[in-house]
Amino acid sequence: MQMVPSTTDNPVSSLDQRLRTMKILIVEDEDAQVLILRTILKREGFNHVTVEQDARRAAETFERLQPDLMLLDLNMPYLSGFAIMDMLREQSEDYFPVLVLTADDRAETKKRALAGGAKDFLNKPFDSTEVILRVCNLLAARHFQLQLKAHNDTLEQLVFERTRQLEQSQIEMLVRLARTAEYRDDQSGEHVWRVSQLASQIGAEMGLDRHRVDLLLRAARLHDVGKIAIPDGILMKPSRLTNEEFNVIKTHTVVGAQLLSGGQSELMKTAEMIALTHHERWDGDGYPEGLKGEEIPLEGRIMAVADTLDAMTHDRVHQRAASLAEAAREIKKQSGTQFDPKVVEAFLRVYERGEVDISAPFGSI
Repeated sequence: MQMVPSTTDNPVSSLDQRLRTMKILIVEDEDAQVLILRTILKREGFNHVTVEQDARRAAETFERLQPDLMLLDLNMPYLSGFAIMDMLREQSEDYFPVLVLTADDRAETKKRALAGGAKDFLNKPFDSTEVILRVCNLLAARHFQLQLKAHNDTLEQLVFERTRQLEQSQIEMLVRLARTAEYRDDQSGEHVWRVSQLASQIGAEMGLDRHRVDLLLRAARLHDVGKIAIPDGILMKPSRLTNEEFNVIKTHTVVGAQLLSGGQSELMKTAEMIALTHHERWDGDGYPEGLKGEEIPLEGRIMAVADTLDAMTHDRVHQRAASLAEAAREIKKQSGTQFDPKVVEAFLRVYERGEVDISAPFGSI
């Protein structure tokens, strides 16, 4: 067996204790080499050392352990160190330190190892001082890299929180604008809340995940924000609208999308999309773009049903409210023409369970 050289001084005597608690994975098939490395590392206070002698399990052990440094032999049965480095590139970030163990000091071998992701080399037979120095250098680099990542993550979180706060303020302002517009067309001003609730119920019934349903619930509140730009004389006209007046009404979809445009969050992007598309029709006869079928985003198709149901079941300046049952029958009748049949089916299931509430309480911003 190769003997471990002794040292008269301690190369890690001034090393921060945190480095000694970092995790090291040795992937080496030869018992003697493993014993030498473990002895060197243990003597210098590195107690979090794991050994994997079967190269076929190296990637699995790495995934389970999530080490801070890997000491990797290049020449092993079943899988070479090169093959393992190829596998690790898919599992770890760019700077994961791999210290290659090799008796092959040819330049082409080192070049290939460096290209594969190696950060340094230890030549066999091992020199204990060199082992500790190279391990410490790579662990120190890893330590500072993790510190930098944590610092950057903190900064990103601070930026995210600040952006979220600013966006929330913007959303609150837009919701108030939407409610201001609704008060002119809906005496209670609660249309946005009822529609949002029903849209989220339909979305959940269709199997949308919880995150997407929550986005739909929150974004749907802003679907009619563009009505703020519609003159009172048109929006509140009790008699039939002329073609010119109806064309003005149609602009609320585009205006709403413009008011909501430019947001970077999923919420703002979803709200913009709903505002633009909630008056499109399954048969292509809707507005503003005449989209047809699945060209219309699903949230827009859901909103079309929820918005129509609520409009039919509440008094407006130009119409008297229908009963919920009458409105549900009309929604069913328009399946495949005005509305997506699958959305209608989901709505009807919610309705038949008695879960549609057309007098939903006032929501909070």
